[in-house]
Amino acid sequence: MYHAEIQLRVRYAETDQMGYVYYGNYALYYEVARVESLRKLGFSYKELEAMGIMLPVLENKSKFHRPGKYDELLTIKVTIPEKPALKMKFVYEVFNETNELINTGETVLVFIKKETMKPCRMPKVMDDLLSTYFH
Repeated sequence: MYHAEIQLRVRYAETDQMGYVYYGNYALYYEVARVESLRKLGFSYKELEAMGIMLPVLENKSKFHRPGKYDELLTIKVTIPEKPALKMKFVYEVFNETNELINTGETVLVFIKKETMKPCRMPKVMDDLLSTYFH
């Protein structure tokens, strides 16, 4: 299993009239966490796209436990629970500043060749980087 952790501060524009994080913004937070977790692994989305491979979202699940609030520093724990092949699953846990779990989520993405828009296998360079986390 691969784990990474990122932090981000809730900006005013991301909140609703009650001062809570607008529910749709959690998908954006998942994306930030996904991109940064891969960067920490040693591989970026930019490199993936330069290889002619895209990684669109197939599924997005989210469960709200407590509200996130304006100006809070959120911690997002990202897990890749199983070794990817054609698809890549990410699991998210979002915590507020007092370490309370406020949101859990999951996304499933699929590797596709940009040229054909057809599914393909994960690039070898990514496979090599992730292999050490899966036995």
